[in-house]
Amino acid sequence: MAAISPEEEHPVKAFGWAAKDSSGVFSPFKFSRRATGEKDVRFKVLYCGICHSDLAMVKNEWGMSQYPIVPGVLIDPQEIEHHMQNASTFTYIGSFPFVIKFLSTSVYGERFNMIVILRSGIKMPHIDKFSHLNVPNVNKAAMGTLDGIIDTVSATHPIAPLIGLLKAQGKLILVGAPEKPLELPSFSLIVGRKIVAGSCIGGLKETQEMLDFSAKHNITADVEVVPIDYVNTAMERLAKADVRYRFVIDVAGTLKAA
Repeated sequence: MAAISPEEEHPVKAFGWAAKDSSGVFSPFKFSRRATGEKDVRFKVLYCGICHSDLAMVKNEWGMSQYPIVPGVLIDPQEIEHHMQNASTFTYIGSFPFVIKFLSTSVYGERFNMIVILRSGIKMPHIDKFSHLNVPNVNKAAMGTLDGIIDTVSATHPIAPLIGLLKAQGKLILVGAPEKPLELPSFSLIVGRKIVAGSCIGGLKETQEMLDFSAKHNITADVEVVPIDYVNTAMERLAKADVRYRFVIDVAGTLKAA
């Protein structure tokens, strides 16, 4: 059997902006993708949200980046092609990095507002009570009172005070990813039978429920829409925490192949 050439294996031409090294600077980049398989959906990206994980990847903060990188796990796509049998039409789908089908009631003229909720919303469950905790000077009255904590902080920070807030057998779930390792206070974990765990994304079922709830109650996200050639400035602002709303790139309107 003859070997498959690179052109045959990756016949779909694509274009994006890529970071070529750990400087994280983006520039136009042409590449090729494999043909659409029996279980694949090929789509055109209309909008793409910028996540802090994109910044970490292009800067190689986690030590696993391979260049060139065309990041973007939070996209608003339009279906172009699929070969799946008995599959309904994917009128609107969101990917981050799995596919969620939107109900017709969740489709808005600015539906990238819903796309942003996919990733950020699934990390923010319902809150019954709110208290400002000035870590490391944690409010002593709150010590040992929490069943669980979802830690979304991506900067290096002490977690010992957070573990102190947990009840016996309480859980600290890390969903932020700091560049440097966190110090783990083993003794307080042992005596309290407490658990520290991590999660990258929410589950498919929970995410769909969250999206349906947002559609039902007309909950959307405030975003700052930018053109593709603003991406380097956007990343610089993100690194400086100079962001009020999540950046969303207008890919369909501003990305032009050279």
